[in-house]
Amino acid sequence: MAEGINVQFAGALQQFIRDRVGRSGLYDSASEYIRDLVRRDYESEEERKWTWLRDELKAGIEAPESQFVPVNADTVLSKAKSRRNPHAG
Repeated sequence: MAEGINVQFAGALQQFIRDRVGRSGLYDSASEYIRDLVRRDYESEEERKWTWLRDELKAGIEAPESQFVPVNADTVLSKAKSRRNPHAG
C-alpha cells in the first residue's frame, strides 16, 4: 500500500496548482498534478544517470580496436585484489 504524504501550498503556489486542476486545467486533482510532476522529475533523474554513464563509456566505445588490450578474468581479479590490499604479497 502506498504511503501518503501531505503537502500544503499557500499563496502563488496554491493558485498555480489550482490553475492546472479542474475543468480549465489539465489535471483532475492536485494529487494527480503532483504525482505527474514527481514522475517527470524521477524520469529526468534516471535519464541524467544514463547520460552520465554513456558519457563515461564514450571514449572506450569509440576507441579504435587497436587500442584494446586483451585481458582475462584472472588478471582482472588479481589486479583488483592488489589494489584493495597493496601490501599483500
